[in-house]
Amino acid sequence: MKDQFDREISYLRVSVTDLCNLRCRYCMPDGVCQKRHEDILSFEEIAEIVAAAAELGIYKVRVTGGEPLVRRGCVELCRMLAAIPGIREIDLTTNGTLLPRYAADLKAAGVTRVNISLDSLDPAKYAHITGGGRLADALAGIEAASAVGLTPIKLNAVLI
Repeated sequence: MKDQFDREISYLRVSVTDLCNLRCRYCMPDGVCQKRHEDILSFEEIAEIVAAAAELGIYKVRVTGGEPLVRRGCVELCRMLAAIPGIREIDLTTNGTLLPRYAADLKAAGVTRVNISLDSLDPAKYAHITGGGRLADALAGIEAASAVGLTPIKLNAVLI
């Protein structure tokens, strides 16, 4: 499958929730209008879409949110996606704060790598940018991901 510029399209980005456990200034400056459960795709519907995309040549899926790990069952969804024929890579974009709890299970489910938002190494600035988040939690997430082999780890920052 190719885009309008004749570039090969190899990955699909799947947002699994609009919710997040942080309130980053650049992402949710006015909060978020929470969607009703029935307005969000089920895991089975997501898997069906990914399977159709895999038949068109997609081999990489990036699971995002909001914060994907706040959606109950996210690890199982990753397992479902990794089992789809043709899918070779499952990446997760996260703020990292929940990775200490989920990193090993994500790796076992077939997640291959993570992108982690890390907007400052100053604890006070991090808390300000993220609406009260703790830098220590994000750093612990990076450590947990590294410890189980979810590498290479890509760090994302938004300059503000």
